[in-house]
Amino acid sequence: MSTNLTTESDIVLIGAGIMSATLGLLLKELNPKYSIEIIERLDRAAAESSDAWNNAGTGHSAFCELNYTPDKDGTIDTSKALKICEAFEESRQFWSYLVEKKVLNSPKTFINSVPHMSFVWGEQDVDYLKRRHQALTQFPLFEEMKYSEDYKQIEEWAPLIMRDRRMSQKVAATYMDVGTDVNFGSLTRMMIKHQISQPGVRVTFNTDVYDLIRQEDGRWKVCIKDLKTGKKKTIITKFVFIGAGGGSILLLEKSGIPEGKGYGGFPVSGQWLVCKNKELVAQHNAKVYGKASVGAPPMSVPHIDTRYIDGQKALLFGPYAGFSTKFLKTGSYCDLFKSLNFGNLGPMLGAGMSNIDLTKYLIGEVLKSEDKRVEALKDYLPDAKKDEWFLETAGQRVQVIKKNKEGKGVLEFGTEVISSADGSLSALLGASPGASTTVNIMITLLEKCFPEEFKSAAWQNKFREMIPSFGKSLNQHPELLKELRAKTSQTLELAH
Repeated sequence: MSTNLTTESDIVLIGAGIMSATLGLLLKELNPKYSIEIIERLDRAAAESSDAWNNAGTGHSAFCELNYTPDKDGTIDTSKALKICEAFEESRQFWSYLVEKKVLNSPKTFINSVPHMSFVWGEQDVDYLKRRHQALTQFPLFEEMKYSEDYKQIEEWAPLIMRDRRMSQKVAATYMDVGTDVNFGSLTRMMIKHQISQPGVRVTFNTDVYDLIRQEDGRWKVCIKDLKTGKKKTIITKFVFIGAGGGSILLLEKSGIPEGKGYGGFPVSGQWLVCKNKELVAQHNAKVYGKASVGAPPMSVPHIDTRYIDGQKALLFGPYAGFSTKFLKTGSYCDLFKSLNFGNLGPMLGAGMSNIDLTKYLIGEVLKSEDKRVEALKDYLPDAKKDEWFLETAGQRVQVIKKNKEGKGVLEFGTEVISSADGSLSALLGASPGASTTVNIMITLLEKCFPEEFKSAAWQNKFREMIPSFGKSLNQHPELLKELRAKTSQTLELAH
């Protein structure tokens, strides 16, 4: 028989992924007196979207991701790339601060130096990449980017992608030596482990949040259930953050806040090809991104990717997108149907009708045979052999669907924070670039949800201590950018 206990906490964070881990650390640094509860449905931290095998991209900094620099009528739009790169620099500074404070130990367990490359072929795409390079290198954040159409130079950067390639094929690549690989699973677990040791912080695993009820006094009643014992409990709190990955949209709907009305989610699953030939793994050291297929979501941009997972160097290709009605890898096939309501049904149907290319792409990916997957791999590794690779299931992502200004349903491929008008509840929806820009996302959230504290001298000074570039654009302060990149590289043990 279940019992219902009631406790209180200043802050409740739902989900023990990179988002909650970062927000919890920031809040505790800003105000050590806060009491914080972190609730996780699974039996460990970072087991869903933040896990290394589930994370479609690591170390996103816009150095190599071509979907962040769209070609608009002959002009390369650099705005998103600049924003993401600035945000990633903030993440590096915060992690560096945590290493210096001994919150994070042994940086190589979560971050390693891995060059970032873009690689294309064919006249049209080579022309695009050349113009992209010209557009980006005008900015200090990207001025170190190299460009080449020379086979030998590209072979020096990434020998496997040029091996057995036809010399008649026109190719081009860009190269950023300051790129990194980040294991967000490892990083998150270290963050959570530290928080467990802090006074006033409690992390509860194997626990489901089944309801969110706003009280008359403005506080929230967070209803939770122990999945092992069935015992129920209620936490009364002033602030709730929903950082439950794909599951966030279902909890946002339970909250009933007007700001969450009309939002829907479109789930996209994925798979990797993983190399089991250790000699090949050792020969490649880069993240090499290409151009996405027509209709492909950002998480499905093809890349041949050096990763460091559980202390071992790995080589992955993909991800191959697919469709599932689950909102989480460990979720239910009923998730999509549970999320449908009168408020979002219109936008969902409208988004579906206007994204026929995506539907066709996903159907094609689901039906793709093993030989077809290897064929796609051979675009990047011409001499790839099927028996040297195996298929691994990646994570589940839920892309945001919402109404635009005209009231039509649109599919969004970024991340979005939805907050109640009084700032007492906030939820993170979406996928890419997500984890790499977490620090920037959480600072924006704090400004919205803790406006008075955010403006205080104490918080402003602490932000500048944790993130030295806080309040400044590194693009407009090239000397500061150079100084901070050098400092964080040294602290994070990144040898370039």
